[in-house]
Amino acid sequence: MDKSRIDKLKNSSQLKDLVAIMNELLGKNGCPWDKEQNHKSLIQYLHEEAGEVEAAIKKSDWENLKEELGDIILQVVFHSALAEKKGRFNIDDVIKSINSKLIRRHPHVFGGKKFKTSSEVLVNWNKIKKKEKKKRKSDQKGVAE
Repeated sequence: MDKSRIDKLKNSSQLKDLVAIMNELLGKNGCPWDKEQNHKSLIQYLHEEAGEVEAAIKKSDWENLKEELGDIILQVVFHSALAEKKGRFNIDDVIKSINSKLIRRHPHVFGGKKFKTSSEVLVNWNKIKKKEKKKRKSDQKGVAE
């Protein structure tokens, strides 16, 4: 894996700028509407933005797709900022999580496995996903006891 490519994405000034803007909006002198939001109140906007992404794709409206994908990223940053305020996780944790998942679930790219077809990739993806869910349930069980 080319670590410099990951570092470049992780250290993107545009992403840092977006996180800084969101923190400002949620800060002391920020936006009253933004500061009133919580994870549940934002669900409707996440659904709305996903629908707008779908519509742009169906219309092959690439300029609008660019804007709507930005709105999806905003949702991710917004939820991450809210979670960070509660000490749960932050945007770096979200990015680290998806990076790890992509590497784990692509052993044919980042490991020694070899697959010839996309069907083989999907079968393996689902096996890995099933193992991860089983492990997560067992980990949660141990915490609850």
